[in-house]
Amino acid sequence: MEGRGVAHDETGKVHFVEGGITGEQVVAELVKSKPTYSRSVVTQVLRASSTRVEPRCPHFGVCGGCAMQHIEADAQVATKARALEDLLERIGGQRDYTVMPPLFGSAWRYRHRARLTTRFVEKKGGMLVGFHEKASTYVTHLTECHILPKHVSDLLPIIARFLEKLSIYQRIPQIELAVGDVCTAMVLRHLEPLSASDLASLKAFGVAHNIDWWLQPETPASAHRLNANDADMPHVELAYQIPSFGIRMHFKPTDFTQVNHLINDSMVSKAVSLLNLQPDEKVLDLFCGLGNFTLPLATRSAYVKGFEGSEDLVSRAGANAVANGLTGKVEFHVRNLFEVTSPEWESWGIHEKVLIDPPRDGAVAICKAIVQAAPQFWPKRIVYVSCNPATLARDTGILCGAGPYRLLQAGVINMFPHTAHVESIAQFELK
Repeated sequence: MEGRGVAHDETGKVHFVEGGITGEQVVAELVKSKPTYSRSVVTQVLRASSTRVEPRCPHFGVCGGCAMQHIEADAQVATKARALEDLLERIGGQRDYTVMPPLFGSAWRYRHRARLTTRFVEKKGGMLVGFHEKASTYVTHLTECHILPKHVSDLLPIIARFLEKLSIYQRIPQIELAVGDVCTAMVLRHLEPLSASDLASLKAFGVAHNIDWWLQPETPASAHRLNANDADMPHVELAYQIPSFGIRMHFKPTDFTQVNHLINDSMVSKAVSLLNLQPDEKVLDLFCGLGNFTLPLATRSAYVKGFEGSEDLVSRAGANAVANGLTGKVEFHVRNLFEVTSPEWESWGIHEKVLIDPPRDGAVAICKAIVQAAPQFWPKRIVYVSCNPATLARDTGILCGAGPYRLLQAGVINMFPHTAHVESIAQFELK
């Protein structure tokens, strides 16, 4: 799945072959051997798969940012779809459902969020800026990156040389990138205070290269705009569009947002469609974040309640509702959704439709609360958006095993082309 071929020897032992594609004949070098499996790296391809392509990026194979550039884009999506179907069957016990066509878009220049490690390594020529190397804490010295927007890719070597000139260049561990529809923000994590000269240099660099610098001296909550109090510096709000619903979402560069804005619009549209909303229906949006699903849902239903564990995100979700003229259609609440029980679920009232979009840990408490609630509190339809197919499969087992639901449809969303990351969406209905 992670861009590796899989082979078995006569004893049944599994061999994972990095850089290989299942069905190929290759020569590989053994790098790790355990009693039940081994890991090897391809050194020569003897008979190539028809899906093998030449990687576009010169750093592929070293950089850990991508795992599948050597596989044709449609074949990558097919591999992810098979992985989802396998997990839904093995863990969720599901076979009788419709496999949805995958959602996918451009395979390049899609990544609008990234966390880049920065490290000064004298033996490698100075400051390195990039993703970690594969299975390593070392930093890839990126000179270009084809999954980042081009203007960011072009800046990578320039930023590396610039950071070397700061007084605390050895105390800068990372830059967090956030690209909006009209501006690009970079959050500089610094372990020591920046000098007045450093601050002036950052300001000048930002003006020259159209970068909105943010400084993070401690936790993400400490992040603040470098030029927040400069009257002579124009302030452009960081935001992204959801064009299908006429929504514009404002966010801070440290907030969670989807990395792929084009696919996000398709994903939101698909989720709203699968819920089959009626104008008089009330909806719950769980793990709502900034309101990425909540506000579009509000344009198609009577009322939406959003629940989220982060107080900061809930505050910005409310501000986004105001900015988009939807205050009378939504409300947001701060709640740890990993602790919800059936009595609390019932206290939220009757909602015909539910959207669940949890982090990688999934929504086990929510799913148990739903199936253990009194029948009048069972929503007629649930749409579950997942960034981890294993926890989606587990939660599907809860909803559909002893639970009152059946899985109607499921499919993958190729939010992260060239990586092993599998985003997916599933539709459930009362039996």
